[in-house]
Amino acid sequence: MRNLTQSQAKEPQVGASTKPADPAIVNGINLDDLFALIDDVKREPAKGKTNWHVITTWQGQTRSRAEVEGYGLGGEQVSRRFSIDIDEPRELGGSNNFANPQEYLIAALNACMTVGYVAQCAVRGITLESLSIETDGDIDLRGFLGVDPAVPPGYETLSYTVRIKGRGTKEQFAEVHEAVMATSPNFYNLSRAVALEPVLIVE
Repeated sequence: MRNLTQSQAKEPQVGASTKPADPAIVNGINLDDLFALIDDVKREPAKGKTNWHVITTWQGQTRSRAEVEGYGLGGEQVSRRFSIDIDEPRELGGSNNFANPQEYLIAALNACMTVGYVAQCAVRGITLESLSIETDGDIDLRGFLGVDPAVPPGYETLSYTVRIKGRGTKEQFAEVHEAVMATSPNFYNLSRAVALEPVLIVE
């Protein structure tokens, strides 16, 4: 991760009852583990290669289920299982049982940036009290429904507001904000074009 270096980390105050071997924890982030990962990737860039894989199957009507079975890290497969259920509002043909794809997309952006703010504050020794990200965007259904081919079917602009409070200065939080925009994977994914390589298999 760019902008995450050991020289930026401020060691938390160690009380008399704290064991020297205890890991440095700031905002719930284990800095020892984080810096160990950074050092590993610096020494062996291949260890920083990750692969993410999701299988989505139709569940009837507008419902679908995305399933995660694992991810790749440094050439190794790490098993982890999660299911994500997705739907549409009734007004768009769904049953309104779950959030829809656009809401998951925004949630994924917010969650990714949240990790960035927490980690960037942690390495600077800034203890957070609260953090929220509110994101908003418009989609014109004329594009999605094929009514007007000149209308884009998705977001053209997403605006977001970060509310952050903690033991840092305005200058420090501004630095963190810039670092998150420079390093957040989903900020990157949504702020520029990502090449899609489609394959259709008819069974």
